[in-house]
Amino acid sequence: MISPLVLLSLLLPISTAQSWMTLPGSLFCSSEAWGSCASASWPQSTVGQTLQPQTPDAELQAMIAQVSPQRIQNIVTTLVGFGTRHTLSNQTDPKRGIGAARDWIYKEMKSFSNASMSVEIQSYIQPVASRISFPVRISNIVARINGTSDPNRIYVVTGHYDSRRIDIMDYTGDAPGADDDATGVAVVMEMARICAKMRPAATMIFAAVAGEEQNLYGSNFLAQSLKNASANVEGNWNNDIVGTGSSQPFSPINDYTIRLFGASLLYPATQTLASLETVGTIGGENDSPARNLGRFIAEVVAGAADYINMQVALIYRPDRFLRGGDHESFLSAGFPAVRFTEAVEDFAHQHQDVRVQNGTQYGDLIEFVDFEYTARVAKVNLASMWSAANAPALPKNVTISTLIGFPAASENTPLYEISNDSQFSWTTENDPLVAGYELVWRPSGSLQWTHSLSVENVGTVTVDLSKDDVQFGIRAVGKNGKKSPAVFPQPD
Repeated sequence: MISPLVLLSLLLPISTAQSWMTLPGSLFCSSEAWGSCASASWPQSTVGQTLQPQTPDAELQAMIAQVSPQRIQNIVTTLVGFGTRHTLSNQTDPKRGIGAARDWIYKEMKSFSNASMSVEIQSYIQPVASRISFPVRISNIVARINGTSDPNRIYVVTGHYDSRRIDIMDYTGDAPGADDDATGVAVVMEMARICAKMRPAATMIFAAVAGEEQNLYGSNFLAQSLKNASANVEGNWNNDIVGTGSSQPFSPINDYTIRLFGASLLYPATQTLASLETVGTIGGENDSPARNLGRFIAEVVAGAADYINMQVALIYRPDRFLRGGDHESFLSAGFPAVRFTEAVEDFAHQHQDVRVQNGTQYGDLIEFVDFEYTARVAKVNLASMWSAANAPALPKNVTISTLIGFPAASENTPLYEISNDSQFSWTTENDPLVAGYELVWRPSGSLQWTHSLSVENVGTVTVDLSKDDVQFGIRAVGKNGKKSPAVFPQPD
């Protein structure tokens, strides 16, 4: 028999461990698996407050309610009806080919244009190149609403209207492209219809682009045109394959989940070696403009969940594994850009020739699209892009002090400099939309911002938080309550 003292000595370490494991800031959760604990909150701090997602105002709620699954179905059905929309397909046949699709999209977009929204076809001749066997006209249909107070600040939503078969060079056979990417085009067109009546503070562009399947030709033309015009593009929302949450392996939550892919600061590889070394040294690879745009979108959608009925799964990759899309054209131009794709793709109904083989129906057919799901994706895009376009611009020149919160440089180093404080600075530019700013932060292993501290309309703040342990961002707060995406501070 074990004596009471021995038994007590055996149980005491377990009891002590269980006690500290329940303290605020513990990384352990008794009710959840390791690595999945939402309440894990180390380091503990009394600075600021737990972040609450920004919520939609009455105007945005009304806009979200206007998204129509029936209109989305009509768009997808019409686009599928053109037989093929291959980039190299016929451009003069009024009923079949990419030219017929282009003309129909333009006509539809033009039908809801007005004094506020312009619509045009932007084209160029693409010479022979990768996946282009003869010179071909690449045409984007672009609707634009100029901002009322900050017209050079631009937000762009894209979907590609070209389609493909298994053989990427087969431009004569049927390529219905229902999910890939008539659904993305439907999101763009439905957003344009709803926003045409509105007057955003910043400029909004709604673009159906061509040439994606061949090598991102249309989106590259659009992104480079904006770059050449010195446009301040603060975000690209790219929708590609957003038609169903029912693919296998199926989980009920997939019907209410859209994946958002956000690139790190390491992609595309356009930075200097010195800047990459800085990123690696300060641990900023997960705080790229693209990922902070993704965090912004996820937060807006969380705040509007009762109206959107969707969640955003932020994924730390530029795109699906070893794959790509039109948002990469914007990334290459130096603009923040993200990609939306359904929760689980169905490769039997993507890039496939239409056929029945061994009892299985192949092909990107309309019967495999869930229009209610695509409508929810449209609401995700609409809520987040409208919120960005009516919030202040991104803060500029955001830095973190390399003087405050470091070891002493000499015996005369002031005591306040050797604290664990962190000091931030940024440029205030007399933006009429700005009411103030927010410092946001999260544990370095967290996907989303977890805490915030309100700051007045000033250009600096110092907080009792160690820069070693958390990731920081500064964002602008509008007089209307709308908040910009956060900007990661660089060492000053």
